[in-house]
Amino acid sequence: MGQLEQLNAKIIRCRRCPRLVRWREAVAAKPPRRHCAEKYWARPLPGFGDPGARVLIVGLAPAAHGGNRTGRMFTGDRSGDWLYGALHSAGFANQPNSSHKNDGLKLNDCYITAPVRCAPPDNKPSLVEFLRCRPYLVQEIKLLTGIEVVIVLGKIAFDAFLAAYGECGGIIPKPRPKFGHGFAISLPNGPRLICSYHPSQQNTFTGKLTRPMFDGIFGQARAALHR
Repeated sequence: MGQLEQLNAKIIRCRRCPRLVRWREAVAAKPPRRHCAEKYWARPLPGFGDPGARVLIVGLAPAAHGGNRTGRMFTGDRSGDWLYGALHSAGFANQPNSSHKNDGLKLNDCYITAPVRCAPPDNKPSLVEFLRCRPYLVQEIKLLTGIEVVIVLGKIAFDAFLAAYGECGGIIPKPRPKFGHGFAISLPNGPRLICSYHPSQQNTFTGKLTRPMFDGIFGQARAALHR
């Protein structure tokens, strides 16, 4: 078993956050009618994608009836429909849809992770839960040695990535960069950091994030890769 696989196995066994453990298991015990015939994953989510990836995508946390149900990042919810549709358009995924773990989806040159691995109540992890989970993101950054571009989905992901990147010994520019959709900066001796709004329903239903805006982020990532 490789180091990344070992890390993922460790993540899946994690029970560091009692509140999140209770919530993810309670959601699985009483699913909505549309999912009542399904067995929920109800465990932390490991990263997903190509171990040799040059593009790293950092989200926030699994959705209660998305990743917490299916066992894979951004799978089984509308945020995932947007993300994998954009990845497919940019050539990073073999298909535009992601409905369950065994649907045949494969990522090419791309790896997806999150700073919190369990579904939180109201989609709001606490500061302590971020801190408890951060070592996993730090280890991933260290193990994914080929990363040239990092896409952060939302300001929380932006802050979480920079914190973990700093713990890895990465240099954070001064003054500290500010999050904004479409903002990009090359970190000193590090990857190109590209910011995007998160494809949450709050953003996509209101038009704060449109498909052309989101697709443009992945086009920008593709253009930034060293050929």
